[in-house]
Order: sequence, then structure tokens, then C-alpha cells
Amino acid sequence: MIISLLGYMGSGKSHISKILSDEINYKSIDLDKEISRRQKLTIPEIFEKKGEIYFRKLEREVLEEILATRENTVLSLGGGTPAYYNNMEIINHNSKSIFLMTSVPVLSERLSKQKEKRPLIAKISDDDLPEFIAKHLFERNTFYSKAQFSIKTDHKTPENIIREIIEKLYL
Repeated sequence: MIISLLGYMGSGKSHISKILSDEINYKSIDLDKEISRRQKLTIPEIFEKKGEIYFRKLEREVLEEILATRENTVLSLGGGTPAYYNNMEIINHNSKSIFLMTSVPVLSERLSKQKEKRPLIAKISDDDLPEFIAKHLFERNTFYSKAQFSIKTDHKTPENIIREIIEKLYL
């Protein structure tokens, strides 16, 4: 079984996927890290040198390849992955999808400390960040809400979130 974690950047997908994969003895793949490894470039470098369209096509190819393996894997998706092409359709068809729902204030607090690593928000001031996140989240929620399961993450420990995932999937 493949478990796909989705949600906005800063929702904890990478962190939760590592702990969950250890807990249930599954392989862990972070989609962005896999793309970086293959391209030998960071995600910001890919965006800067080759553009977002190139990145999204590559992201789709790597996503399809991982989903086709059917290996026991916890897959941490990029924040934008569900919003492009018919990615949510293939994610739901080939994996169990879980939306990590995180509020705008919590996302703003986390992301303000990581802006240099995040090409979409690198140039946005801390004052404007909550509004940017709220608008972006509103657009992406159409896709995120198609996940088979949703878990609210605010004020929960990673262990509590993982316990909820395991309960929802009957693992």
C-alpha cells in the first residue's frame, strides 16, 4: 500500500512521513527530495533555472513512477502536487490519500522561519504571509479536499497525528 500525505507547505508532510514510515515499517519517499536527487538541483534551483512548468511536468512523471511501484511506501507530496493535471485522481486511484489540515496562523508561524527554502514565499514579507497563505490555501483546498482522509494537525504532536493515520487506515 502507498500512503500519500498531502497538504500545504509547512503542514508537516515530510516530518510525519518519516516517523510514520518507521512506525509501520514502510519505505519513505519525499517527492520533492526525489526530484532534487534526480535533477541534482534543489527545488528553488529547478524553479529558477528551468521554470515552474518544467518542474510540474517532472513532478508528474516522478509521481506516476512512484505510484506504479505499489511498494509499501509513505509518500510525502509537494504542497502543489495535488493541484496540477489530474494528479489527485491518480493519487486517489493508486494510494490512500491523507490531507494534513493545518490552520493559516500555524502555517504562517512555521513558514516565516523557512522562507529561503521555499521559492513560492521567499520574497513575501512576514506581514503579508498570512494573507498569501490564506488565498493560496483557498485555491488549493479544492484539490486537498478530494483526499480520502483528512486530519487536523493544529496543536497535535506528530505521534498523535500518526496514531490517527494508523486508526483511519486500520493498519
